[in-house]
Amino acid sequence: MKKVAPERRSLSAQPAAELPSQPLTENQSPHVILPSFMATISRDVPCLSVTAVSKDRLAVFRAEPIKEIFCKALDAARQSAGFAIFAYVIMPDHLHIITDGARKSSDTLRFIKGVTSRRILQFIKDHHYQSSLEKLRRQNNARGHEYSVWDHHSNVVLLTTEGAFMQRVNYIHQNPVRAGLAERAVDYRWSSARIWSRTPREDEPLTVDVDRIVWRSPE
Repeated sequence: MKKVAPERRSLSAQPAAELPSQPLTENQSPHVILPSFMATISRDVPCLSVTAVSKDRLAVFRAEPIKEIFCKALDAARQSAGFAIFAYVIMPDHLHIITDGARKSSDTLRFIKGVTSRRILQFIKDHHYQSSLEKLRRQNNARGHEYSVWDHHSNVVLLTTEGAFMQRVNYIHQNPVRAGLAERAVDYRWSSARIWSRTPREDEPLTVDVDRIVWRSPE
């Protein structure tokens, strides 16, 4: 049987579900299977480096169960919204993700923050961690949300070259080392460093879409 090569398109050409005006609930999220085309990195189709910070810089993600929940929620957001995740790291009070330009950065952040926040808050409520919940209470929130995991402001950097892309990948993977959480980047469980070094574990908490990238420059 003749093998058919995957279609090569720009990152921005990826089809995705229509985005609602309000964050989707778990039951409303349209399930979108990511297409198997390949992607390049360029000025015309840049990737996005997203940094999201927890409310008041609280160490929301310090506990292992919360990080596990976050990884599953992030994967659900990826499937629902149809964006890719090329690299990530979860720190105690913030998150770094490198994604594609399939959606506007504001839309991608809305999916990521919406799904992860709902699941983390539900975990905290189910386990009656009242003191933790009170720290996440929002004062005078115009949107009517009583609690929030995330700070409203996030940092987004466009990555328009492979060099800038790889510099950012290496930077975020070294975050746990700089913070004293691991001796080597690959030793820190909650990042994509092992996948990028081609030494993944069988129980990786989150897979990434590295194999969808077509490199213009020799590796």
